[in-house]
Amino acid sequence: MVMTSCAHCQHELLVESKFCGKCGKKVTVAKAKKEKKSLQLVLAFYITYLVYAFLAYAINSERFDLTTEIALEAVFILLTVGFTFFDYKNVVALYSFRTLNWKNVLVCTLFPIFSAVAVYYSVEQINWNIFEEVDNVFYTYSEFPHSFFWVLVFYTVIPPIFEELAFRGFLFNQLQHIANWQVTIFATALIFALVHFSFVSLLWIFPFGIVLGYLRWRFKTLWLGMLVHFIHNLIVVLLDYYYLASFLELPF
Repeated sequence: MVMTSCAHCQHELLVESKFCGKCGKKVTVAKAKKEKKSLQLVLAFYITYLVYAFLAYAINSERFDLTTEIALEAVFILLTVGFTFFDYKNVVALYSFRTLNWKNVLVCTLFPIFSAVAVYYSVEQINWNIFEEVDNVFYTYSEFPHSFFWVLVFYTVIPPIFEELAFRGFLFNQLQHIANWQVTIFATALIFALVHFSFVSLLWIFPFGIVLGYLRWRFKTLWLGMLVHFIHNLIVVLLDYYYLASFLELPF
């Protein structure tokens, strides 16, 4: 059941409602059309990214090399940019610096340091207890030339920029037309977690997505979410490298 609100009294209504049940005002055609378009875009987004995530998982299971990985990342970027063009002006407005101040920047710098460490060691423990193995991103990319560079690109550069643009930018904007802010944050966090295609990761990516969604809603900008996302991923990558380097006795 998709809900909207009356432009006159803010009473919640079904999207297909013609009149408000509280104030009796007619729901404007323009508003109804906008909500219908947003609903269509949201459904298209969900289907497209879930199909992409499934295909990417299947392709990587069969063939994992640098060319394939670059191609899959390029497709993800193109999909994100393509959807963004449907709401270009409103997405661009999210790159404003007006709501930033030293306090929220400081919090968003310190928080991911603690979150990354907590997630890293808890996920490592879960993987060991359930699968009796420890996952390390550098094992996955070890056969790539200049593997450290590609890990940084695929884990600390592309996700903060393009995942935030896709989920907290385009998708968040569209969901706000057809749902309240709580549902919008929940729905964007859910699809964000699902496309990562990992049950263990789902345990932390979903609440992480809630935090990123809240920052987007509270401060009306993507910069803080990008900052949190970048620092979190960077800390995880550096911890992986530290333990791999220690095990192989590599220089730090």
